[in-house]
Amino acid sequence: MIRAAILHNVRCISRIALRPQSLASRTVTPCFSAPSAIYTPSKLPQSARWYSAPAGLSKPEVEGRIMDLLKGFDKVTDQAKVSGTSHFSNDLGLDSLDTVEVVMAIEEEFSIEIPDKEADAIHSIDKAVEYILSQPDAH
Repeated sequence: MIRAAILHNVRCISRIALRPQSLASRTVTPCFSAPSAIYTPSKLPQSARWYSAPAGLSKPEVEGRIMDLLKGFDKVTDQAKVSGTSHFSNDLGLDSLDTVEVVMAIEEEFSIEIPDKEADAIHSIDKAVEYILSQPDAH
């Protein structure tokens, strides 16, 4: 694709540069046809697309999103206890079923799937943040 765009641009420049006209009377004509009702690839100007890697999630961003998720969770009675080091059962009073629901909400929040083996190890906000940061496809 990039090769085709470069060749197209070189052809356009050579058409303009090789005309035997004086500089004062030189007119620039477009290198592609005027738009018509049906667009074909040969009539459209070539372009190049540049893609970059997605920016990774930062620790404060992940931690904030998880804390907001927990503050909105119905079973968390005291939102003041939600902090970066909160344990789901010890600090927030969640049972094992609630912890599973929190992990499922985290999966949905970050558009990832957490395998059961790793989900069993997530019992605090710190562990959740650590797991999310280790996943390259989390967003």
